[in-house]
Amino acid sequence: MAPAPVSLAQRKRQLVATELTEAALQLLALKGFDAVTVDEIATAAGVSKRTFFRYFASKEDVVVQFLADMGADMRADLAARPAGERPSEALLHAVSVPLTICDAHAERALPVVRLILRTPALLARFLEHQARWREDLTEELADRLDRDPRADLSPRLAAGAALAAFDAVLHRWSEGEEPGSSADPGALITEAFALLAPALDSVARRETP
Repeated sequence: MAPAPVSLAQRKRQLVATELTEAALQLLALKGFDAVTVDEIATAAGVSKRTFFRYFASKEDVVVQFLADMGADMRADLAARPAGERPSEALLHAVSVPLTICDAHAERALPVVRLILRTPALLARFLEHQARWREDLTEELADRLDRDPRADLSPRLAAGAALAAFDAVLHRWSEGEEPGSSADPGALITEAFALLAPALDSVARRETP
């Protein structure tokens, strides 16, 4: 059955949310988390402060939603991978989704990544989201392999290893002085998975207890 068409009101709401998110992330990355006010974000997005609070409870929530969207993209991509694909390939594609987007928009994305990694409150929320992503990827991988994640540690360990690689790449990418001077995140994640692949693919070959 075809999905229900998106209404004009829904499209307008999504557009405003996107503009608020973009304005907030760029201001926060430019000036620092503590230096930016909600009023500044609303003004940059061309809306009122009251409108901002219809979409987000705080400026921190803007970043949290950004992280939630990253996790949703990874889970959706893993679910869409071919059934017979090796776990290392499927997981590589899944965690590469946000990295590819970041690399394609490095001038905007790199300051945001640095903001998250270097602001203690945001880093804590990032780690919370990574824990949720691990659960999501564990469930998807367990379904692909027909394993029970409550009885078999393999899907959880594989998901954790994939996200550890993702986290390591983000940190390495953020260390460059300017966009374009850091190592390519796509190349870095491919390098990381070349090391992880034998262990990840052994999950598929392992007999269920």
